[in-house]
Amino acid sequence: MTSDEAVGLAIKQSRMEQGLSQESIGASQSFVSDIERGKKSVTIQRLDAFAQCLGVQPVTLLVKAALLANPNITMEELFESIRAELKKYNKVEFT
Repeated sequence: MTSDEAVGLAIKQSRMEQGLSQESIGASQSFVSDIERGKKSVTIQRLDAFAQCLGVQPVTLLVKAALLANPNITMEELFESIRAELKKYNKVEFT
């Protein structure tokens, strides 16, 4: 699965879990369909807009996409990896 496909699937699953139409998340049905099928890449700005419409953080969609793209990794393993990477910046303490 490509990263575009994973992000699209994460958006689609989140949208469908809430019973929302493609048009209801801030773009035309055809554009959202292309995004959800991984035919078009989503920009950070568009990801943020979709996340707002879905009532989630943009990073939630990215984490969901990472888990979809890497089915052999658990959420706990992914979070530990992210935590370790962010600690390298020493800007914020993570527990």
